[in-house]
Amino acid sequence: MSAPEVMVEVHLANGLPAFTLVELAEAEVKEARERVRAALQNCRLEFPSRRITVNLAPADLPKESGRFDLPIAIGILAATGQVPSRVLERFEFAGELSLSGELRPVFGALAMTCAVSRGAANRQSARGFILPFDNADEASLVAEIPILPARNLLEVVAHLNHEAGDTQAKRIEPHLAAVRLTPPSYPDFFDIKGQAAAKRALEIAAAGRHSVLMVGPPGTGKSMLAQRFPGLLPTMTHEEAIESAAVLSLVGQFAPQRWATRMFRAPHHTASVVALVGGGAHANPGEISLAHHGVLFLDEIPEFDRRVLEAMREPLETGHITIARASRHIDYPARFQLLAAMNPCPCGYYGHKTIACRCTPEMVARYQDRISGPLLDRIDMRVEVPSLSEDELTSLPDGEPTRYLAERVARANDIALERQGKPNDELQAVEVERICRPAGPVKQLLHAASSRLGWSARGYHRVLKLARTIADLAGATELTTDYVGEAIQYRRSLRET
Repeated sequence: MSAPEVMVEVHLANGLPAFTLVELAEAEVKEARERVRAALQNCRLEFPSRRITVNLAPADLPKESGRFDLPIAIGILAATGQVPSRVLERFEFAGELSLSGELRPVFGALAMTCAVSRGAANRQSARGFILPFDNADEASLVAEIPILPARNLLEVVAHLNHEAGDTQAKRIEPHLAAVRLTPPSYPDFFDIKGQAAAKRALEIAAAGRHSVLMVGPPGTGKSMLAQRFPGLLPTMTHEEAIESAAVLSLVGQFAPQRWATRMFRAPHHTASVVALVGGGAHANPGEISLAHHGVLFLDEIPEFDRRVLEAMREPLETGHITIARASRHIDYPARFQLLAAMNPCPCGYYGHKTIACRCTPEMVARYQDRISGPLLDRIDMRVEVPSLSEDELTSLPDGEPTRYLAERVARANDIALERQGKPNDELQAVEVERICRPAGPVKQLLHAASSRLGWSARGYHRVLKLARTIADLAGATELTTDYVGEAIQYRRSLRET
């Protein structure tokens, strides 16, 4: 994510021809020797028959992928005098070379461009970023940096010669951003009839960025509600859009036409710990990071492996995940909004209006206990999504369109940002007491509920944050027993739900 700068140094010496890469280069980087050799020769550029040593500094930073092909090739050309070395300090380079000299796209272009921008701020001057043409739209989202896309190695060589004063050489024209300006498109709540209580809960969750667990029989609309939830969230800021796009860029899943679209990630319940929180050979980001500033939906949450669910506990609190391996420690952002759905029992029909449940009380308890108490304590809201009869489905009017719900959410979000500069769910314990200020009947109601329901300190503060969001939706400055009472209803146990 931070994309630290790597300096490519090339040394030519006398002796038997050799090509050596040093400084923690992974296998795909070491294979650059053959790609660079073939690319130079097929572009009719000289590949020196000398002892070539390429150093990738700093020494303690692991290097991976083919993005170093282009800078290595330019370094060799500069060392042999085929391109002017005096202009290299004006540019940064990244790109994988084909054997014919074509430039192929690389992962992480947006993260690298953000790093170039930070470096420009420190140096008080902006370097041009030369990279493959297919990465240009993505990289140009960072407007402060000149993006110079090239289709092949010869175009890069010609541009460097032009910069050195050769007017016959063709320069690369800077690329302008080609990001769509139309707002993101999400499914509409208009399609969902009934389920007023669940829609109300999701509206509160969107306004305060609270996590939600929906419980109900199969076919009641839990997945449909979740899929429409991103449309309720406020419009992404430029910083949020950049952060989300940079994470997706690391694994090649970002497309410029999805700019400023809140991600909706819905991994299957067979997902592993590495798939969910990140890791693997190169410590790639997992689903919780790919859902950064978006929504992570876990359908049939009891079917997930318990170790997978427990791995989410810390990121839910902190908003980031640290992947620790023997050779590296990597920190990824993971400020996601959790939506989960489950059936009330193994057969799915516990509490159904017309279909009898076949499960014993012990089976129901065992099924619901697959979600541990510590994880459940971190989920702000538990919402029932009941079944609807055929008469209700045919007689109920269409649902309220998303745009009306989103307008109310946006107003409540603006109130919270003006008051404390962040959503209510991100308030710390000290801030909760200062901002919510429960007193009188409100404090008595909270203490009575806490004693009866056995809340933890975390649960107590989450109810206060939830009540503060409900008050913001109503445009109220003070908490009342009505707002707190509604928040308490969302902290019911699963068996009560």
